Amino acid sequence: MRLQGAGERDAILRRMTDLKSAGEAAGGADKKRFVQVTIPVGMLQCNCTILGDLESGEALVVDPGDETERILELLTRYKLRPKAIVSTHAHIDHVGGLTKLRRATGAPVMMHRDDLALYQIMDEQAAFLGVDRPETGEIDQLLKEGDVLRWGGLAANVMHTPGHTPGSISLYLPAEAGTAATGAASSRANAIDVPQLFAGDTLFAGSIGRTDLWGGSMKTIMDSLRGKLMQLPDETVVHPGHGPLTTIGEERDSNPFLTRG
Repeated sequence: MRLQGAGERDAILRRMTDLKSAGEAAGGADKKRFVQVTIPVGMLQCNCTILGDLESGEALVVDPGDETERILELLTRYKLRPKAIVSTHAHIDHVGGLTKLRRATGAPVMMHRDDLALYQIMDEQAAFLGVDRPETGEIDQLLKEGDVLRWGGLAANVMHTPGHTPGSISLYLPAEAGTAATGAASSRANAIDVPQLFAGDTLFAGSIGRTDLWGGSMKTIMDSLRGKLMQLPDETVVHPGHGPLTTIGEERDSNPFLTRG
């Protein structure tokens, strides 16, 4: 959930097409190895992202907040199987599809320990929005700062970025993350050449996550932003939990919450 007053942005469907194999880059028949598909789901248009390695067939699904059938259709289309289902935080709009997706795929569900209490008050969250309570279930793995998630040839670093919620996390894929599995020179064309950050609702294009809900803290989110996210390279592409892409450099220079003295 975004900061009150941030305004609604157009929902978009994005496919990252810049992660290509050497063959495709040279005009050959080979197809790209990595694919990212982001779809806005549910009433609040949470950005659910599938990050897939087409060679291994493994994927990471981030924030399946609703519309599980659409997510499953995309996994089938790209012949991907989730190795993990990750929630950046436990607000209802980001976790509504966790249990259904877990049941359909068998993939483990992961979130930070500090958001378990929030996950357990789904009745209260549903009442706040005036919507039906989504099904909830088991959390298979509790994430923490410094954990590394690996699937196929990709790896993401877990950053604990509290403030929007106590257990909010961001996932950071450094440049050339796609070379992590083999280190081979031939795999460099498959690598991610620009760092990627999946920031949940901690950072948006021109705004930040609201802090007036359960466990939110303006001081804590600003500490997370200035002490962690703003320490990343300016060219880092930021994938927020709602709305369009941005970069760390753009937000450092123009986000009103970060430019204030």
